[in-house]
Amino acid sequence: MTIEVQGAGRLLQVGTATEIGRRYPANFDVLHTAELQRRPGLCAVVADGMGAGEGSRTAGRTAVDIFTTAVQEHRGPFAPPPLFAAVADAQRQVRAAGKSLRELTGCTLTALVADATGAWVTQIGDSRVYRLRGGLLELLTIDHTEAWLGAVHGWFPADSPQAEAARYQLHRFIGHPGLPEPDVLSVTMFPGDVYCLCTDGIAEQVPYQRMEATLSSGAPPDMMASALVAASLEAGGRDNATAVVVKVF
Repeated sequence: MTIEVQGAGRLLQVGTATEIGRRYPANFDVLHTAELQRRPGLCAVVADGMGAGEGSRTAGRTAVDIFTTAVQEHRGPFAPPPLFAAVADAQRQVRAAGKSLRELTGCTLTALVADATGAWVTQIGDSRVYRLRGGLLELLTIDHTEAWLGAVHGWFPADSPQAEAARYQLHRFIGHPGLPEPDVLSVTMFPGDVYCLCTDGIAEQVPYQRMEATLSSGAPPDMMASALVAASLEAGGRDNATAVVVKVF
């Protein structure tokens, strides 16, 4: 599916795709893209539940619903405070759900919100936002994991068994008992930019060069998103995989 919206003073084309993969009994990723209701703009969100139980399903759905409702109801220009507040509300409600379920109840949340005043990325966990600009694919977010810290500080090689195990040690996520805040950053959209929001089923399985080639292809956003999830299956399909691709005109 491709939709066209106005955001950050630009025309945005948005395509999405999601895939269950070959490991889990259901898709615990949650995907949401919609036009803003009160003004021209876009709200795009991906969440990735932790584990394969009801806590995973509940956390992802609750976090996305809470965040997107807050974004849609916000009346002023976007800035960090309302985005921090939306995540804080999601934290509280997911924590409450976890106490009721009595099992691990948590998820990542990564969002791109754009209106006439600009665009903002909100990220907590290890889902990601990439940007292709001028032929260069950049990672705009960091993973809130032990694996990321280990790679940055040289604790172990990035392709080592230690790094693989550390991927599952998240320091920040929705449902964490410490109610951690997300990273929030402002992005300026230029014509020709391509943004990709994705869960780790894409980020950990699709090589950088394959992602760069896909996002550079000039194809419609829905075809690029579908190509990325197809690549995750080719790589083994070890996780649910979800992608949102946004082209800027």
